[in-house]
Amino acid sequence: MISFKNDYSEGACPQIMQVLQETNEQQSDGYGLDPYCEEARALIRKKLGCENGDVHFFVGGTQANQTIIASVLRPYEAVIAVDSGHINVHETGAIEATGHKVLTALGKAGKVLPKEVQQIVDAHTDEHMVKPAMVYISNATEIGTVYTKEELQALRKVCDENGLYLFMDGARLGAAMSACDNDVKWTDYPDLVDVMYIGGTKNGALFGEACIIMNDALKKDFRYHIKQRGGMLAKGRLLGLQFQCLMQDDLLEKLADHAVSQAQKLQAGIKEKGYTFFVETTTNQIFPILDNTTMKCMEESFAFQTWETVDETHTAIRLVTSWATKPEAVEDFLHALPKVGK
Repeated sequence: MISFKNDYSEGACPQIMQVLQETNEQQSDGYGLDPYCEEARALIRKKLGCENGDVHFFVGGTQANQTIIASVLRPYEAVIAVDSGHINVHETGAIEATGHKVLTALGKAGKVLPKEVQQIVDAHTDEHMVKPAMVYISNATEIGTVYTKEELQALRKVCDENGLYLFMDGARLGAAMSACDNDVKWTDYPDLVDVMYIGGTKNGALFGEACIIMNDALKKDFRYHIKQRGGMLAKGRLLGLQFQCLMQDDLLEKLADHAVSQAQKLQAGIKEKGYTFFVETTTNQIFPILDNTTMKCMEESFAFQTWETVDETHTAIRLVTSWATKPEAVEDFLHALPKVGK
């Protein structure tokens, strides 16, 4: 069985496994106060061109999202997200469990629109309603699309006009940066968002997300929030070591480039066979529409996620590639997939 279910089915890339093994018996302080975490922080700041950014490490994305949002918002404040956003759909009410409401926008192609942000702000008029205070976005989005620099600038503008913070979930930021239609540089982000994180779990690490806080107003006592919400890893160096490795020799980009290139080969090959797509993407997630008979047949040899029912006889599926996806796996899928009408 070849799996295209997600981009974290495998363990970690060889470079990370090697450095973890080489340092396994070395002693260091805990809770992210070790030299490896400090070096990783310095490398991340350098990549972003943000020497004043505070860098903190989390094990996973839900943990990062919950801690960041809860640390920023007052008890009566809410966060705006697109309706397909991870915090709205796939985190078991983690944000609501902290006492904060998620206000949803329809968006377009998985992306929040500035006009919707304004509409939501305008609709919440007084103290009898929650107060919107943050916009949450993910890049790449849940459906594999990418924010352009112009789109991020427009969101930044509407946030500034309404006193909102802008938070970017970067669980798949590597894939977004490797997309052919990406025009955002690493060094653009400090001017575009208040807080963000770079995903390692879905880009070659065993686990880990690196949160960067750019806005000084959000930095105070952040480690207290991490500890209170169970996010402070005793063996914090395991996170630092992995990001230290990912930040060197453009490893993060190389791993993402491979994942994206394999997905795009898969998308092109499926298109050549006559299939249409729920949405066409430029990252490592693709969403072809298969007739249900073909889908059942493909499920005998390949693992993937059913995404959405299109009609009575067709279903959109999600195929995800990773740093470890072998070209032969892509070829096997394309070889097994019949042409439309065959």
